[in-house]
Amino acid sequence: MRFFGRRKSDGAGELRTATSADTRHLQEFVASREGVEAYLEPRTAVTETTVVLVASSGEWTRRRVDGADGATDFAKRNAIPLYDAAMVGYPQRMREWTQKRKLAGETGPPGASSPTT
Repeated sequence: MRFFGRRKSDGAGELRTATSADTRHLQEFVASREGVEAYLEPRTAVTETTVVLVASSGEWTRRRVDGADGATDFAKRNAIPLYDAAMVGYPQRMREWTQKRKLAGETGPPGASSPTT
């Protein structure tokens, strides 16, 4: 096993960037739910910059975006507020929605035929 030196990358361990599918998912979420707000999550060592969208019902989704500027542009285009999750945290309704789903045994994405984690 090598710990140091260079080796050819097979894609493992590389950060994935936002795709058009990510943007499309976020747009569909905004269009199909009421009172959506966006929460910016900064890039980490393992995850690119993401946005969490939270509807007034508490339902939420998370996808990658093209940095803070990409999140700002998305929020402006969709006329929704954008908050920095590290500064303001997440709304209580998001935690309540997640808890209700867990209690109901729903662990996968809404509408999924089989649970995934």
